[in-house]
Amino acid sequence: MFWLILGLIIVVPAIELWGMITVGQWIGPWPTVFLVIATGVLGSYLARKEGWQTYRLAQLQLQKGELPGEALLDGACILAGAVLLITPGFFSDIVGFVLVFPYTRTFVKIFLKKWIQTKLARGDWHIRRW
Repeated sequence: MFWLILGLIIVVPAIELWGMITVGQWIGPWPTVFLVIATGVLGSYLARKEGWQTYRLAQLQLQKGELPGEALLDGACILAGAVLLITPGFFSDIVGFVLVFPYTRTFVKIFLKKWIQTKLARGDWHIRRW
C-alpha cells in the first residue's frame, strides 16, 4: 500500500504537469492559466451546491428515521470531487467533475456499492453493532 501511495504521489503530479504543458502549447500560456482557474472556481461552486443538496437530503432522511446511506455515499463522492477540482490540472478536473455531477456520479456509486458489498462479503470489513 505504501508503494502504491508513493507512486501516485509521484506519477499523478507528473501527468498533470504534462497535461498543462501540452494544453499550454495548444492554446497558449494565459488561456491555460485562465482555464485552470475557471475549472477550480466552477468546480468549487458545483461541489458546494451539490454538497448542500446532499446535506439537506441526509437531514430529511434522518428526520424520517431512515439511514442516509445513499446521501453519505453522495457526500463522499462530492468531497473527493471537490478536492480534485481545486487541485490544478486537467485530468484531476475531469475525474472531479465526474464525481460532482449527479448523473455521472450515479455510475461511480454503482461501482462503489459493489466494491463495498464485496469487501463486506469477503470479511475484509466488519460492521459492529452496539
